[in-house]
Formats: sequence, C-alpha cells, structure tokens
Amino acid sequence: MILDAKHAMEQKLFRQFAETEFTKEIQDELDQTGKFNWEVFRKMAKYGFCGVRIPKKYGGAGGDYLSFALMVEELGRVDAVLSIYANTSNSLGGGPLMLAGSEEQKMKYLPPLASGEKIMSFALTEPGAGSDAGGIATTAVEDGDFYVLNGRKCFISAAPIADWAIVFARTDLKSKGSRGISMFIVDMKQPGVSLGAPEKKMGIGGYPTCDVVLEDVRVPKENLVGPLHKGFSVAMQTLDGGRLAMAALAVGIAQSCLEESVKYAKERKQFGRPIAEFQGISFMLAEMATEIAAARELVYNAAVLKDAGKDSTQACSMAKYFATEMANRCAYKAVQIHGGYGYIKEYKVERLYRDARITSIFEGTTQVQQMVIASQLLKK
Repeated sequence: MILDAKHAMEQKLFRQFAETEFTKEIQDELDQTGKFNWEVFRKMAKYGFCGVRIPKKYGGAGGDYLSFALMVEELGRVDAVLSIYANTSNSLGGGPLMLAGSEEQKMKYLPPLASGEKIMSFALTEPGAGSDAGGIATTAVEDGDFYVLNGRKCFISAAPIADWAIVFARTDLKSKGSRGISMFIVDMKQPGVSLGAPEKKMGIGGYPTCDVVLEDVRVPKENLVGPLHKGFSVAMQTLDGGRLAMAALAVGIAQSCLEESVKYAKERKQFGRPIAEFQGISFMLAEMATEIAAARELVYNAAVLKDAGKDSTQACSMAKYFATEMANRCAYKAVQIHGGYGYIKEYKVERLYRDARITSIFEGTTQVQQMVIASQLLKK
C-alpha cells in the first residue's frame, strides 16, 4: 500500500521517536528488570501516542486505525514492549469505552487515558477461561445500587500499574457460555481488589502482568459499561482491534529481525567472504522480506476496512494469524543467520526471538484465529 501524505508523515514521526527515545540502555533495562519505565511512557503521552485512536472530543488525537497500526508497527520495530505502552489505551484499555461506554463514562475516563495520566487494563482471561472466553466464572451479583464482584482474572497485562480495569463478569448466573456476561469499570484501589505476584515471562519484559483477585468488590451500577448481559459481544469487537494491533506489532518485530540479519550478514565473514554472498543466507533474507511485505499488506488492509466501517473480523484475524506466525519464522531465521551469536543476549535478535513468541498467543491464539476465519467463511 502506498501511504498518503498524512499517514506517511505520521509513520516518519513514529519511527523518529522510537529510534531517538528507545535507547539500547532502556531496552536492556526493561528486559532485565521487568520494571515499567514511567519516563518513556510520559514522553509517549506528551506526543499524543496514548490517545492516537481516542476521539478529539475526549482528549485524543482522533486518528484512524491505519494511524494506530503504523504507530504500533514503528514502535515495535525498535522495541516490542514499548510499543505496547502506547497500544493499551487505544486498544483493550479504552476500546470497550469507545465502543459501548455512556457519554458520562467517556468524558470521565477517556481523557486521562489519552493524556497518560491514568492506565486502564482489560480483565477477561481467567484460569479456566482462556481461548474459551465465554467460560468465565467471575460473577457480579446485584445488590441495591451496586454489583458485588467475585472471581479471579489471570495474565492481565498492566494490572500492577493500572488505575482501573474493564472487568468481565457473569451477571446472569443461569446463562451458559457467552450469554449473560457484562462488563464493569473497576477501581483497582478499592477494597476487595488484590493482585497476584508479577509473572516472570519469556519476553516483553517491562510490561508487568499478574492475576487480579476480586473478593466482594462493590462496583456502583453507574460503572456498568454497555447493556446488561451484553458484554461478551463488546469484548469480541474490542479484540478485533487488539488483533490488528498485535499483527502490526508482529510486522514491526519481523522488520527488525530482517534489518538486524541483513546488517550482520554483510559484516560477518566465513570462508573468506561475507555470509550474505552465500545462497543459503540470501534466500532466507529474501523469504523474510517477502513474508513481511505480505503481512504488512494484510495489516494495512484490515485497518482500512475498519476505518471504512466494513465488517473486518475476518480481515483482522487473517492479519493476526499470518503476521504473528510470520514473525516467529523471521525470528527463527534471524537467530539462525546469526549462528551462535544469535543465542547470546548481547545481540538484539535473541530478544526479538523471545518477544515474537507471545504475538501468536495473546489476544487470541493462532488456532482461535483459524476458528474465526473458518467460521466467517462457512457462514456465508
């Protein structure tokens, strides 16, 4: 796709910011310590990245999905975890509110998300409900002007640093599956909310993840988002945008794998010449470049469909399915091209290999994307 002048300028801005601000020292620190970097996050917020997709009315930039995808890709090209910093408020965090929130809720919660003043997490997954999101067991029982929530959420990104969480709970206890589920805005500091220990993850260090435990948490009825019992459909719509973001992130990671590999292949000499001159290496580079180009087109196409108001569920799942699997293949090839050095933490491809792995798992596994694509094909 040939970007128009506006999007090309945005792409350049995102790239310049990442290359300037995401220093190797910061990247290494994130990976080694797992700590959230508030300084970088606030710089992103200052540039408006936290509100790229949030409407101007609520303090955001009012950008479209293509702008959002470009941001996630370009930031992810330099560092995956820092890309997620800017992604959350525009996707899973602010997404449910933008889709189904009341005007009062939007005015109250979206501006501080767009400014980076507050962080909102997305609490859907549970120990017994991962890919089967309709199997959640967390309950919300009506009690006067409140709903009382009880349950446990797991693998909740940003939970340790979040101010609020969008929590999905079963409000119709007689219903099964995806029916009877509602969503609520929960203040993470209120009584009854507690956190598990931060998870020690393979990759994307620096974006803390943990369990969220809800014990008799009293949530005001005004914090119900969208219609009662209809939260699951909003969750799935939100995940469409989230899958687009993860596909864009995968393209960014893969692009970085390619760039590191081309550079190394030109510099590394074996048998008296650069390894880039060997067909075995050059063909791997060609495969990487071609797959990245194909994945990028899928991502941009899905973004354009969403911006046009078209049904983009299948396109988003196709983009995530292909791009994330592609990123893992590219990361494998990048390590292989680097040989033993690719297995050493001193080289960037070692981290890229680990960061790429999560893209085909979270926000819907590859197998879930295949299920979605197949169901869309078969219902026509």
